[in-house]
Amino acid sequence: MAIESGSCVRVEIAAGTSPAAALFHSLSDETRLRIVQRLAHGEARVVDLTGELGLAQSTVSKHLACLRDCGLVDYRAEGRQSFYALTRPELMDMLAAAETLLAATGHAVALCPAPSQDGEVDVMEAAE
Repeated sequence: MAIESGSCVRVEIAAGTSPAAALFHSLSDETRLRIVQRLAHGEARVVDLTGELGLAQSTVSKHLACLRDCGLVDYRAEGRQSFYALTRPELMDMLAAAETLLAATGHAVALCPAPSQDGEVDVMEAAE
């Protein structure tokens, strides 16, 4: 997923990825998850996010653009400042459910085998 494109989810859907897979892929980046978790506590400016998350301004801006393209984040302008906020409270419900699932599985998802170059999981490797 190319963050620089500003249309991370739309590009994937146009390429044949299901909307659900594109949504989860947009949330698969740790930086975007950190931004979402921070915005769950209230709106923030890019400068706030860079300071709190220890990230470069360009990095935060690119990830916010992706989240905006997904419809998960939007901003309001106040003078020369932009305040970012989550648009969908259901997102936090979904992330809470993911935390519950991770706790219930003992974080076994971290042990899932990685797909091969052709996208297929090697059954023999997964069994080992």
